[in-house]
Amino acid sequence: MEKTLSLSGYKCRTLYSNTPGIPLVFLHGLSYNIEIWQQIGVTDLLLAKHVPFLMLDMPYGMKSNCKPKTRNPEKNILFVSEAVKNVFEKSAPVLVGASIGGHMALQYAAKFPVKGLLLIAPSRALTADLREIYYRFNFPVRIIWGSQDNIVSGEEMRTLEGKLQNAKLRVYNGAGHSAYKNETEQFKKDLMELYATTEQTKA
Repeated sequence: MEKTLSLSGYKCRTLYSNTPGIPLVFLHGLSYNIEIWQQIGVTDLLLAKHVPFLMLDMPYGMKSNCKPKTRNPEKNILFVSEAVKNVFEKSAPVLVGASIGGHMALQYAAKFPVKGLLLIAPSRALTADLREIYYRFNFPVRIIWGSQDNIVSGEEMRTLEGKLQNAKLRVYNGAGHSAYKNETEQFKKDLMELYATTEQTKA
């Protein structure tokens, strides 16, 4: 179902399916919007598998159908939390975040309950405030990084993996910053593998 949500001062387009289960929440990169998840077949996959999901056009997105716009992390995270509560009530989600969306996912996990994180080349993942609380992240984390990424370094992603007690780094050889676009089938496989892990470790 596509719907425009008006929450915490922002009016943004969303796409969601509220079926039973742990919800997946998708945060796109700076240059994208919710259509990227449809283009690579994630939406159809989740509908076929009856997995609940919420795809958000985010206030930080250059192409998102969201007004007003802001890159302020606190305001974006508040919008996400309000959207999750609006659609799924008290269910803790698994967050999927790409680039700036990965940074927002990490910031969200620092403040609200989550079941897991799938991060695609998250930006600013090693800021001082995040480093200080990573020891509290005891949920499954998967980090995806493309070997041809010229924005986020592999060294940074390996350091992030080491900071998180339950993290695994996946390197997509030959892929760029938006690695999920280059290796769509592998991305969907990794997504469902993480989701299965979170279902097995219900807390």
